[in-house]
Amino acid sequence: MSAKLTDEGTGEYNLFTKKITIIIPAYNIEDLIVRCLESVCAQTYPDELLEIIVVDDGSTDDTYARVQNYIDSHGFNADGKDSSTQDSSNAAAGEKPRILLLHQDNGGSSKARNLGLSAATGDYIGFVDADDYVDPHMYETLMKAIIKNSTEKEPVLMAQISRDEIAEDGTRLPDVCIPPVTENTVTGAEHMRTLLMHTGDASFCTKLTSRKLFQGECKGFPEGELNEDFYLMIHMLKRVKKLVILPQQYYHVFYRSGSNSRKKADQKDYFPPVFTDIVRNSDVARNLVKKNFPELKEEAMRFCLIQRLDYLLHIPISKMNRHNRFYKKNVVGFLRKHISNIYNNEYMTKRDKTYLTLFVIAPKTIRVVHAKIRGL
Repeated sequence: MSAKLTDEGTGEYNLFTKKITIIIPAYNIEDLIVRCLESVCAQTYPDELLEIIVVDDGSTDDTYARVQNYIDSHGFNADGKDSSTQDSSNAAAGEKPRILLLHQDNGGSSKARNLGLSAATGDYIGFVDADDYVDPHMYETLMKAIIKNSTEKEPVLMAQISRDEIAEDGTRLPDVCIPPVTENTVTGAEHMRTLLMHTGDASFCTKLTSRKLFQGECKGFPEGELNEDFYLMIHMLKRVKKLVILPQQYYHVFYRSGSNSRKKADQKDYFPPVFTDIVRNSDVARNLVKKNFPELKEEAMRFCLIQRLDYLLHIPISKMNRHNRFYKKNVVGFLRKHISNIYNNEYMTKRDKTYLTLFVIAPKTIRVVHAKIRGL
């Protein structure tokens, strides 16, 4: 099945033949799930080539019911046909994106995404977090970029849109990832370097990814991890010869308080597990670089050091003790073992080198001083 879409300004037509599956993991998100779903269903990409899979991750609120009600009230069914259309001879006119609602016992976002992947039938896969929302032109724009930059011998297997960050009160936050000025095409190794230098975007939510890449060691997201996108992305990049990055900020990240990666003001001793995950994943990245991207050795070491600095700047002072083996061995122990790398790494700033050196000498004291300066 294919569909033509007018390319405004040129009068030309792009012939779309690839099916897109969009996977939305959802957990206790009853207040925002409909907004997310509406934004995905409003895509300008041909409806008959769009499949939406919502995976309810054992929600204890009305998330599942609100999705089911949305499907029922808008005339969707699992085949993507508009149940309100009676004229079978004109079925194409009544086609809507196929929406599949799945349910699993609570197992986390990665497990929910993996369940969605197992049911996906699209040629390309997209992901949207249930508290976020997307521009109506997002997937059309991504697929156009894939078509334009593909050749018969070398199809583009991954394309990335840019994103913006929206606070809970609706205000725009500073960009975490700076969009390119114009469309940019990079290799997998070049994108890997941006991730190691903290300038790239590891999220699968901003991307369209060929289903062919979700194979072998990359067949799914690591379960029980909070930094799962980064882990899967760095393993997948060795198979990505060309990645198209677009400037349009069509993916809208919505930040809620109390999420996995952020603590509330009254939880002073709470240490989000994401900080442990980013340290562990930095070591995974360093080992992967040694094998697949040896030219990025210094960038990978910088990444390991900066991730540990981030850990030390956020860990509650009460958790900086000899009983915390990860803190003692994997963080402070690593820094002391690689003190020469702190001094000699060309990608480290003077400020970061100073902080890390002080943490090597007296980690708890420096953390206390830092907390006082920041008023924590």
